Amino acid sequence: MTGSARDTLLARDLLSAHLRSLQQESPIQVASSDAHTVKPWFAGKVDFSPEVRDLAAQGYPLLGGRLDTIAGRRVGALVYKRRLHLINIFAWASDAPDTAPTLTMRNGYNLLSWIRGGVVYTAVSDLDGDELKHLAEML
Repeated sequence: MTGSARDTLLARDLLSAHLRSLQQESPIQVASSDAHTVKPWFAGKVDFSPEVRDLAAQGYPLLGGRLDTIAGRRVGALVYKRRLHLINIFAWASDAPDTAPTLTMRNGYNLLSWIRGGVVYTAVSDLDGDELKHLAEML
């Protein structure tokens, strides 16, 4: 499978996970706006430590987190909100070098992906791409 085909399948899987979370009564398993509650909740459930910040003062309140499955692997999902827009930030361990955020669009949803500190992050939302980039900068 080529890198492009793999990226397309990954984007499809990420978007599907985001859409599934919107259909559930609650898109979170640990409900808290406290980063010091959400971050340790992932310990032992995933093999990395995601960046978790309370950004309510900046207009991006943390709602909590959950576990999900992307491309057959267990990932962490942080859930933020911006006005009426829900933002899922999927995260998993990687040995790839750090990368700058890259924005793509799929079926009307923005996917913003970056790698930092051995963790791949992809934010998925119908939120405007510039506002999604601003969230990534604050994380």
